[in-house]
Amino acid sequence: MPEHEASGFFLPEEQFRSQAVYSDETMQFRSPAEPLSTDEVEISIRVGKETFSAVFLCTNEREYLMDLAETDDIFAYYKTTLPPTEKKVTYYFRLQHGDEEGFYTKYGYFDEFKDEGRFEIIRNFMTPDWAKGAVMYQIYPDRFCNGDPSNDVKTNEYLYLKRMVEQVKNWDTPPSATDVNHFYGGDLQGVINQLDYLEDLGIEVIYFNPIFVSPSNHKYDAQDYHHIDPHLGKIVKDGGRLLKNCAMTNAEASMYVTRTTSEENLTASDKLFVELVEKAHKKGIRVLVDGVFNHCGAFHKWLDREGFYKKTVKGAYQNKTSPYRDYFYWKEDGTYEGWWGYENHPKLNEEGCVELKNEILEIGKKWVSAPFHADGWRLDVAADLGKTSEFNHKFWAEFRDAVKSVSEDKLILAEHYGDAAGWLQGNEWDSIMNYDAFMEPVTWFLTGVSKHSTEKREDMYNNADVFWGSMIYQMGKLPIQSLMTSMNELSNHDHSRFLTRTNRHVGRLQTEGSEAAAKDIDKAVLREAVLLQMTWPGAPTVYYGDEAGLVGWTDPDNRRTYPWGREDHDLIKFHKEAIYLRKENPVLRHGSLHHLYGAYGVIAYGRFDRENKFLIVLNNNDESRTVSVPVWEIGMALHTTLENWLMTSQEGFTDFGFQCPVKNGFAELTLPPKSAAVLKEV
Repeated sequence: MPEHEASGFFLPEEQFRSQAVYSDETMQFRSPAEPLSTDEVEISIRVGKETFSAVFLCTNEREYLMDLAETDDIFAYYKTTLPPTEKKVTYYFRLQHGDEEGFYTKYGYFDEFKDEGRFEIIRNFMTPDWAKGAVMYQIYPDRFCNGDPSNDVKTNEYLYLKRMVEQVKNWDTPPSATDVNHFYGGDLQGVINQLDYLEDLGIEVIYFNPIFVSPSNHKYDAQDYHHIDPHLGKIVKDGGRLLKNCAMTNAEASMYVTRTTSEENLTASDKLFVELVEKAHKKGIRVLVDGVFNHCGAFHKWLDREGFYKKTVKGAYQNKTSPYRDYFYWKEDGTYEGWWGYENHPKLNEEGCVELKNEILEIGKKWVSAPFHADGWRLDVAADLGKTSEFNHKFWAEFRDAVKSVSEDKLILAEHYGDAAGWLQGNEWDSIMNYDAFMEPVTWFLTGVSKHSTEKREDMYNNADVFWGSMIYQMGKLPIQSLMTSMNELSNHDHSRFLTRTNRHVGRLQTEGSEAAAKDIDKAVLREAVLLQMTWPGAPTVYYGDEAGLVGWTDPDNRRTYPWGREDHDLIKFHKEAIYLRKENPVLRHGSLHHLYGAYGVIAYGRFDRENKFLIVLNNNDESRTVSVPVWEIGMALHTTLENWLMTSQEGFTDFGFQCPVKNGFAELTLPPKSAAVLKEV
């Protein structure tokens, strides 16, 4: 087979031709990466030196012959410029070599044309720079830190889902299967008290699960969107009665009514949120709030099923002439429609009620405006809002206009399952919670169990081909603006803790019990996952307590309290190091990603630009593995030495003492079992 030779570098010609080609949508290969309609856009591609006779950029409108801009010992760089336009532009590359040709898309190099994976330019679509690659931290408020015991929910304060609420007085008690009406007392003052901790950890953004008035501990069933829940904020006016044990209704729940509806408490709680945001901003930490607008709660003042607001609000449940009657969907038997059939989650009728739609838009605008100054929204199951897709798209376009009218720097990030491309066109959402292109492929590869710990797949475990295939395909669906701001989580409030997944057991709290969530866990696998998370494109998001060694099955066990006084300090230290590595090296936030190697239990990839190049390698096997990685593909020197910047192992981690030679463009290294390494050219 003919070989390519350059400066002592030998490689089969066909292999060199296909592996040397690279382009993406980062600033390295597209300038500007997020163009306006008035901007010219320079597109470039890197190919192997002297491998192609001509390179063409093929758009959805025409074909451009690209100019050879520069060469080095190994590569040639071609460029062309696209004119300003209002239209969306898609493109791929056609490359000629003799009488043959090849094609390059987001999905790689192909000898035959495949009309998928086109690059795209969506003009006038800009996501906030601060969110690109930012390190985020998700807080489930009731379980993070109790800073003000005076606002704690009291046992028998009210009935929720026909059961008495209970105050859990032992912070370290794990959740029970009936957790939804159990309250531990975490609050916003607790977050304020721990801002120094979050700053020291390296956090740049706090994402709060819902904090508006709500009767549940998860608060995904809002009672009042206009105010912070006093049980998370401040109770300055207290009093009223607790319910008797025999109570069947909330008719006598006067203490709860006083606490959650008094103007004094609502005002004080809102002010506390203002204080939190101000203090967080001073530390360089942004704040995202959770918007649940596909449904509210049965306690909501617009519905007022419990009669809490009957003296001040004409609720729709008991009064057919209520101004809020059309805020909900009503059945012929007089009952309301529940979201996904849940009676406690009345579905909101934004599609059929202009007044409601406008009020939600005002709420969206309110919390990112003065005096609150939240930095953006996370939107719960955002595509499942109205009854039709047409309305949903129209609504989120209006929501974007409302929020961005305050500042273009506000972030709109949606929870979505499945292909989100249709929502990420520059006029609706900025980005998504990245289940398909991060959480799921990482979980399957490193643990072989589902993100809920309810399914085990040996065919997915350590399967590098499936990992890379899933990642490349799913990432290819996301515009670069959305990819760089996507929320890359290992755990969250809906799924099992990643550390529990490392035990590779299938189970739930109800079947296995609390203690089993910590059985056979493997912290080395968690360290692998975190290192991958902190070197991957997007916004790595730490679910509170993951850094401290929290375990837990899926909901509700994943909502254990932060283990203050019982933290795994070694894991916290490791998270600090991994976060520091990311923050100190902008190429890990903004640079290109290139797949370099895959074998059973082993993956390797590069993060690079023209000046900085990192190699990341993971070995998830139970034995050591020696690999030869083609680092020449990310522009590393053909003969050089790589130095460890952070390496994990079964014993822990280190940021020194490990070097790897590069010979003829290949890095050869031996990785111990269950380890990962980040290396950079000396």
